[in-house]
Amino acid sequence: MAAPIGLTPVSYVVLGLVGRANSATPYDLKRWVGESIGNFWPFPHSQLYSEPARLAEAGLLATRQEEGGRRRRTYSLTDAGRDALRNWLREPTVDLTQIRDLALLKLFFGRFLSPEEVAAQARVQEAAHRARLAAFAAIDAHLAGHEPDQVAHPRATLRMGLLSEDAFVRFWSEIAERPPSASPPEPP
Repeated sequence: MAAPIGLTPVSYVVLGLVGRANSATPYDLKRWVGESIGNFWPFPHSQLYSEPARLAEAGLLATRQEEGGRRRRTYSLTDAGRDALRNWLREPTVDLTQIRDLALLKLFFGRFLSPEEVAAQARVQEAAHRARLAAFAAIDAHLAGHEPDQVAHPRATLRMGLLSEDAFVRFWSEIAERPPSASPPEPP
């Protein structure tokens, strides 16, 4: 039995994705994160190349390496890995959502711009969020064609993305229509 290691959220991302697919290469993980979790949990994808080996060393993943060719490593979940993932999933989460939005930061200081400039910025944000909302809706339509037991939890997660993007669209639309009124300060 390997010595216990500290597990991070990325560790659990790897365990969860490998467990969902039964086996995966680091490249598979990177691709899947880009199509799913990366939309709401960004992190450096380089970790997806180092973390599986670390988890395998700890006995949480099993590894198989190709004999020839690129000698890729494919990882699968061990019983210990499944137990670690389940234990983590059972832990209550009380951390609140953090919003780190550059456009909101700029809006906060919008008194230094004219209402027209604030409205122009808001229209750009509205368009960007409409595009993301449309992308999420397309993903949801794609998932709707799959077996419900395979996509129920990803679709539930995606629903939060759809609701959030819809809220951002409505918010920025309102700001574009009625920018907060404040005159820029006079130059010194």
